[in-house]
Amino acid sequence: MDLQSIKNRFGIIGNAPALNHALNTAVQVAATDLTVLIVGESGVGKEVFSQIIHALSSRKHNPFIAVNCGAIPEGTIDSELFGHEKGAFTGAVDSRKGYFETVSGGTIFLDEIGEMPLGTQARLLRVLETGEFIRVGSSKVQKTDVRVIAATNRELLEFTQKGRFREDLYYRLSTVPIRVPSLRDRKEDILLLFRKFVVDFSERYKTAPVQLDEEAKQILINYGWQGNVRELKNIAEQISVLSTNPQISAIALKNFLPEKIRNSLPVLANHASGSNDFSNEREILYKLFFDMKKDVTELKKMFLEILQNPSLAGSAANFTRDSILNDFHSNGELSNSMNSNNSNTSTAIQPTYLAQPSSSNSQPMIISDENIHHHEEIEESLNIMDKEKELIVKALKKHKGKRRDASLDLGISERTLYRKLKEYDIDE
Repeated sequence: MDLQSIKNRFGIIGNAPALNHALNTAVQVAATDLTVLIVGESGVGKEVFSQIIHALSSRKHNPFIAVNCGAIPEGTIDSELFGHEKGAFTGAVDSRKGYFETVSGGTIFLDEIGEMPLGTQARLLRVLETGEFIRVGSSKVQKTDVRVIAATNRELLEFTQKGRFREDLYYRLSTVPIRVPSLRDRKEDILLLFRKFVVDFSERYKTAPVQLDEEAKQILINYGWQGNVRELKNIAEQISVLSTNPQISAIALKNFLPEKIRNSLPVLANHASGSNDFSNEREILYKLFFDMKKDVTELKKMFLEILQNPSLAGSAANFTRDSILNDFHSNGELSNSMNSNNSNTSTAIQPTYLAQPSSSNSQPMIISDENIHHHEEIEESLNIMDKEKELIVKALKKHKGKRRDASLDLGISERTLYRKLKEYDIDE
């Protein structure tokens, strides 16, 4: 049977190379009894591959059963898979056969194998190695002839390193691994799948299929599709049901896609917090810091222009002599800028006069080079954590160590403030 016939039979749409490779592997391994591990994200169609393997195998006339290991409680999964004897546990009023016993001769598909408890993993390993199992509450060894196909959306090799999955079972299951590609890795198939879903829906409900314009198609192709084919099908059906216009524009399409909030601000790589409240507070702090830096830069520029051009001094009439001098003392860059501007002249810097509000007793304010202290230019720190720590210390000093008042002033919760005190090792 050729690949296209298999696609038609099982409703598989797409021609992506990764998809074709996975299908070819499934076809080749189907004729054997080897254990297969199907790996892929949720929603890519792993169960379809297990059905293909069973349908093309010599067991195709025998039972096939799919078991979701993640949906069975840990206390009952052994009973479900291997059966139990009467009175083996509370509620076991009768003996019961498990899946490995009822499906003997056929195929069992164990989905979400990574969620299987460690104790059950040991029992499964024995079945794979010897074909033997024991019912819960029994001592009698029974035989079964079952082909196992397992699937997972997790990286089982990482689970083995963390002790959450048996390493020997991993290598026993992955005799033949098949990796099903995600939808974002087969972009050329997205429009084909979308078209198939909307046509199926229109035929089912006797409606006209919706159409996407070119811009909408590009949005559909470049969307992340975390839910893969399952998510695409849901979106296609939503559009078919809720859209009042059969022609779907890019703007209309965006209304059906989940809102993605992208934070354009920098991220703390080593101090990321999982709490949503801190993320919002951090955004506010970033904006505050950048606004403050911008204001300081504007003030520096204004005072430098006043010093170099006394005619502009009238706009600064409300500043007192002391406030201006304090700003000069705290601003080493201004002093260096003045020296740089006058470095090409051989004469000394002349006193600069700054106008004050006119009055009969007012005297011109003289600012000479003697009033301006030379400071080494030090680049201002832009480290977000330093600024955050500085604000917290200032708030605590302002409110005399009262956390509640300080947290209100900072715009954060008292709990977050306490966590920050520990994180930055701030003594109150």
